[in-house]
Amino acid sequence: MSELIARENVVAVQFEQDAEAYEALTRLKELSSQGQLRLTAAALVERDEDGHVEVKEEIGAEQIAGMATGGIVGLLIGIIGGPLGVLIGGATGLMVGSLFDLDDDEGTESVLSDISRSVRVGHTALLAEVHEQSPQVLDAAMAALSGTVVRRSVFDVEAEMAVANEAQREAKRKAREQLHEQRAAERKEKVQAKVEDLKLKLHGHKPAAHANS
Repeated sequence: MSELIARENVVAVQFEQDAEAYEALTRLKELSSQGQLRLTAAALVERDEDGHVEVKEEIGAEQIAGMATGGIVGLLIGIIGGPLGVLIGGATGLMVGSLFDLDDDEGTESVLSDISRSVRVGHTALLAEVHEQSPQVLDAAMAALSGTVVRRSVFDVEAEMAVANEAQREAKRKAREQLHEQRAAERKEKVQAKVEDLKLKLHGHKPAAHANS
């Protein structure tokens, strides 16, 4: 495969039957070995009722399991299966393109949201990073297994993951600020309660002093 014309993409494929997903992974490996595309990493995943994403099988384990190495499939799983996944459409299917402010077009949806919706509760989906000269090769193979393909460029996915990570940090910062404010308010209430209690005790002696005057 010519690296000059090959495009690096992230694909998410959803299936109705788990058996189709496993067969799709096998077919993907065959296409790679035949040189019709180049497979960098792939994983079969499923979302549970709480929105978390479970890896059922993987290729390129050092990249997927070792998320700190920056493998895009592993990082993607970490994001769509984590707390931020709910915001980008994980279990709820929210449209949040505007959250990331990547495009002024109000009709534009989040890249991560598109991919995340492919990983459904109770269904095995295929996530993969591939280099491909033409999308028809993979699309035809997945269509033969009743798979629905979502394809986004690695650049677009990485760009949005970076913004999503920043959004998550900002959300944590705001949460810490709110917690600090809440605790400060609680401490203030306790201090005020003690002051009021002290006032009651002091005022309790004053009536007697007035009576003797």
